[in-house]
Amino acid sequence: MQTNFTLAQLADPDIEVANGILRKCVHCGFCTATCPTYVTLGDELDSPRGRIYLIKDMLEGDKPATEKVVTHVDRCLSCLSCMTTCPASVDYMHLVDLARVRIEKTFQRPLTDRLFRRLLAFVLPYPGRFRLALMGAWFAKPLARILPRQIGAMLVLAPASVSSPSAVDRPQVLASEATKKMRVALLTGCAQQVLNPVINEATTRLLRRHGCEVVIADGMGCCGALVHHMGREGEAHAQAKANIVAWERVRDTGGLDAIVINASGCGTTVKDYGYMLRNDPAWAERAATISSLTRDVTEVMVTLGLDARRQETAQVRVAYHSACSMQHGQKLKTQPLDLLRTAGFQVLEPQEGHLCCGSAGTYNIMQPDLATQLRDRKVANLKKLKADVVAAGNIGCQMQIAAGIGADGGLPVVHTVELLDWASGGPKPAALAEPGNSL
Repeated sequence: MQTNFTLAQLADPDIEVANGILRKCVHCGFCTATCPTYVTLGDELDSPRGRIYLIKDMLEGDKPATEKVVTHVDRCLSCLSCMTTCPASVDYMHLVDLARVRIEKTFQRPLTDRLFRRLLAFVLPYPGRFRLALMGAWFAKPLARILPRQIGAMLVLAPASVSSPSAVDRPQVLASEATKKMRVALLTGCAQQVLNPVINEATTRLLRRHGCEVVIADGMGCCGALVHHMGREGEAHAQAKANIVAWERVRDTGGLDAIVINASGCGTTVKDYGYMLRNDPAWAERAATISSLTRDVTEVMVTLGLDARRQETAQVRVAYHSACSMQHGQKLKTQPLDLLRTAGFQVLEPQEGHLCCGSAGTYNIMQPDLATQLRDRKVANLKKLKADVVAAGNIGCQMQIAAGIGADGGLPVVHTVELLDWASGGPKPAALAEPGNSL
């Protein structure tokens, strides 16, 4: 793609990067076939290629974002399926992130939209605030149908009950239960530890059983993904820097072999810290070092080797949902599947596995209609497999798919580590042990 930035514009490091990304695009349109919003809406401007044209025009003209640009960029899930498809390796992820920052700085959203976004940024990254908000949501849930669409969507997604904080999520060092092979720091997350603390509990059991000393770092918090995808760059960078400091302290007081993440959306972001802070001389190298240490839990388990012990797993049919941030963001497609098969499960993959479930961070709250269409499409494909359980490696996907299946759907949704923990000596996942479940 030909670009026409001035030399003065190219002096801006972000514009220089955007110029390089734009020039790689060859207009081929392969991305349209795998873009969830284009497949759903059929609008060229709701495809990666269409959004690239809008972003190019905005940046080249040094213009504030228009309502048209905002509408179509907001509809992007950042699922990154287009990057898997693109034969020219166009770095769409960083281009659309840059566009979101420009939108946040130059576009005046309606007051209600601004307030709602601020509320999400104020609540979701902070477990204490989020837990209180979910308690309040329980009382407001009966009003979901009459409240504004976005608030109603948020209430529908709220769980029926809120778990107490898990002891695992407190700052501490958890000793290895076998011969020590690695010292790792676990990102406990923000929303995940509130919505389903069992995930971190299963992860620590799994890692410790296989020779990891697990450190829950003091001062660690949200990875920054939620505000990052809202274009709130300053907040995202502040959260990233807090984590970097926390993990450097772990490294400097006993060594650090890996930063383990069990939510693939968070993993995609932390692996990108080096890029996010590339223009900050005081942080660029430190951020790049942290990114280089970051691993999804399945990557670590492949390295350690899974010690599967249970025979009953051979009877369990697992429908594996590969989160977009896992397969497109981190390019991890085989590791979770191989581990589940090593554990003895019968692993099934759905049709259209490359398409997003519609969760995408806060997307199912901000764009509930599109998110629901994508969710229902995903759930229909999963149900065709006639599986006993759905496994996924991202809490957002779990919540979204479970909401689509419904409370009486008879198909439990669990995290991949829950199944691996069970197969290697841990407890059966609670969802599989519920009354009426034949497993």
